[in-house]
Amino acid sequence: TAIVEDSQGVGFAIPSNTILKEIEDLVKNGSYDKHSWLGASGVDMTYEIAEVMDTEVTYGWLIAEVTSGGPSEKAGLQGGTEQTTVVDEQIIIGGDIIIAVSGVRITGIEDLSAYLEEYTLPEQTVNLTVIRNNETISISLELENRPTTSTV
Repeated sequence: TAIVEDSQGVGFAIPSNTILKEIEDLVKNGSYDKHSWLGASGVDMTYEIAEVMDTEVTYGWLIAEVTSGGPSEKAGLQGGTEQTTVVDEQIIIGGDIIIAVSGVRITGIEDLSAYLEEYTLPEQTVNLTVIRNNETISISLELENRPTTSTV
């Protein structure tokens, strides 16, 4: 845990499981660069978004956009098709909704990011459970190494 001085209580914490996975590279190389990457951006599903999309799925991670040439595009994941306002916020709807990774339920970006960080490595294939047009489908995706500036 670290706290930034004069920051009015801003602090950072790294889960111990993350450190255990990364410590060897950190000691040997001074850095860790084996972060998995999906190549997509999106938002957490909510009841309000589900209403606008006419779906009963109120959890998961809604894909707004897939990165050109990235793992999500290669796997055939679909980004959103329509920009709309939901609870005074502009979002892109109509994309795939990720609800599980390798059988583990995903309720939002925190679950997705934590799963990728703790249990996966680049070049590993994961099985995504996705809602597309109100149908549940399974998509295999080969993760890539996260670029230095990226989406999930």
